[in-house]
Amino acid sequence: MEVEAEVIELLPNATYRLRLDNEDRVLAHTAGAAIANFVRLRPGDRVKVEISPHDRARGRIKALVEPKRP
Repeated sequence: MEVEAEVIELLPNATYRLRLDNEDRVLAHTAGAAIANFVRLRPGDRVKVEISPHDRARGRIKALVEPKRP
C-alpha cells in the first residue's frame, strides 16, 4: 500500500518517524532511488511511503513529493 506522509522526526541509521494523512504514525527507512540519489529529508517534508503489509507501523520511503507551486 502506497501513501503520502509527512516527516516529523529524524532518527539514527537513516530512519524517520512519519505522520500519515489519517494521523497514524509510521517508522520508515529510505529505499531504492532515494538512497541512490542522496535524498535529504527534513522535518516537514512530504514523502511517498510504501507500508508493510505485515506490520502497519513500518514502511519504506520511496520518493520525496515536490511541493505544489501556486
